[in-house]
Amino acid sequence: MKIYNYIFTMLLFLGALCISDVAFSQRTITGTVTSVEGALPGATIQIKGTTQGTQSDMEGKYSITVPEGHNVLVFRFVGFKDVEETIGDRSVIDVTLVEDAGLSEVVVTQQSLAGRIAGVQLRGKKKKSIRIRGTSSNYSYQEPNTESYAAKEENSFHSVAQNPLSTFSIDVDKASYSNVRRFLNDGEMPPKDAVRVEEMINYFNYDYKEPTGEHPFGVTTEYGNCAWNKDHKLVLVGLQAKKIKKDNLPNSNLVFLVDVSGSMSSENKLPLLKKGLTELVKELRDKDRVSIVVYAGAAGVVLPSTSDKKKIIESLNNLEAGGSTAGGEGIKLAYKIAKENFIKDGTNRVILCTDGDFNVGASSDGDMKRLIEKERESGIFLTCLGFGMGNYKDSKLEMLADKGNGNYGYIDDFQEARKMLVTEFSGTLFTLAKDVKIQIEFNPNYVAAYRLVGYENRLLNEEDFDDDTKDAGEIGVGHSVTALYEIIPVGVKSDFLPKEDKNGKKLKYQTSEVSEAAGSQELMTVKFRYKQPNGDKSTKFEEVVMNEIQTNNSENFLWTNAVAMFGMILTDSKYKKEKDKDLYEWILENAPNAKSNDEEGYRGEFIRLVKTAKSLKK
Repeated sequence: MKIYNYIFTMLLFLGALCISDVAFSQRTITGTVTSVEGALPGATIQIKGTTQGTQSDMEGKYSITVPEGHNVLVFRFVGFKDVEETIGDRSVIDVTLVEDAGLSEVVVTQQSLAGRIAGVQLRGKKKKSIRIRGTSSNYSYQEPNTESYAAKEENSFHSVAQNPLSTFSIDVDKASYSNVRRFLNDGEMPPKDAVRVEEMINYFNYDYKEPTGEHPFGVTTEYGNCAWNKDHKLVLVGLQAKKIKKDNLPNSNLVFLVDVSGSMSSENKLPLLKKGLTELVKELRDKDRVSIVVYAGAAGVVLPSTSDKKKIIESLNNLEAGGSTAGGEGIKLAYKIAKENFIKDGTNRVILCTDGDFNVGASSDGDMKRLIEKERESGIFLTCLGFGMGNYKDSKLEMLADKGNGNYGYIDDFQEARKMLVTEFSGTLFTLAKDVKIQIEFNPNYVAAYRLVGYENRLLNEEDFDDDTKDAGEIGVGHSVTALYEIIPVGVKSDFLPKEDKNGKKLKYQTSEVSEAAGSQELMTVKFRYKQPNGDKSTKFEEVVMNEIQTNNSENFLWTNAVAMFGMILTDSKYKKEKDKDLYEWILENAPNAKSNDEEGYRGEFIRLVKTAKSLKK
């Protein structure tokens, strides 16, 4: 009998150990967040008692790693009641959130103490006051927020008589869109300077002409009506870079430069970063190599260059956050490692993953700019991936990518990590053409004035177009790029027409050498310049846009109208002639007609974000 009692006691003891292990060891929880209407994208899932959390994706799905000693998840979404779930022995937790009928009884006031310093908008501390239902008590607290965004001035209209040429560098960055999405999913309108209209437009793929000749990208143009001002017209210029199968891409020498400072500890920073880079590693081929450099208070190499995927993933999983941020030293070391493993005629790239909060050593925008400009001469390209919130430095990361012959993305969730590092793998890592510039000459017979929509920080001087020493943007394999010009036709009365100047420049459409037929039919000429990824001399070619208004516009044209209009609402553009209410209605009525090819659901998500912004503006 005693032996049975002993066995029974031991079984109870082992069972208790198992329960303890379930309750307190680290584990990954997955699930789906829904409402009565279906999946709930953008819901926040937080580990109770910590600042660690994640968000649900477009299908409402989430995944979160819960550290030892924590056993409760809190599910939140604006306008819904919070739900707390005890994990226990579960690995899958599905939650349905219910709308908070009493939300209107909670009064929340918010005062932004933001200011502008040296051309940068600093999102300062927010002072919040919450009145508890059924009481007269107010609870106030301050939430520090040091996110920074480069201040910009919206492009204005230029008279063709005074300035017949418009010159700018292309931009394939998409960080602004996913950052704007993060704000809206959190129930907050984004700061105006966080909204870059061209990046919102370029977030989406378009059905543009594929390249057919000697040049690495095809060109699509379209001329139609402007949705936000019925008296104006809109010209679309779209580029589609050549698509190349992954196996035919050049060998890669990649250096993962990972910020492991204390500011990267939250769930939507280093843990998300590690998951994203792991997915990228799975896409690599046997001929591709990876090194890992980390930096916090100091910089160091944690993995020499290797093609062993198992070693790479193990090294990523072992990374932990802690310390201050010596970003400048990390960048120097990463470029040093990239040079040591340089592949001639291959892809050599540093992938910087950080929140941009550099605070040790070379850290100012000026210091970092000079450092990157020097390093890019080595033929090594730079990708910047931004993470997190609260102390996020968008202005610094955008500048680094711009000066480092690179691209820039903001990763707000695992879905975005997969989009940039897996779905758009080729375009993110493999440069097809560099220093790509566009210069447009307008015909004064038809165009009185024009303005470039977006690209405020990519404008170039007229003489920069022919100057091969002038840096410009890069376009990756398979990438598409879109530019929009708002046109005031000749004879149209507009409040936005600039004052005339009789001393206008004399160019193609203003000389007697041009035939009357050409001068009477051409709306504008678009000139392109680009270099091969390893080249120093540019190639030039031209496309002509005819003065033919297209009444039955393509989905490309309709969608870019909608996205540009949304960006103008978010920035409170002075050029939107209609009221915001009418502009929201136009988007929600017309955008659904331009999403026939939306396999990944990004256009459907955009429409949901427009609805969210509209509700927040009430």
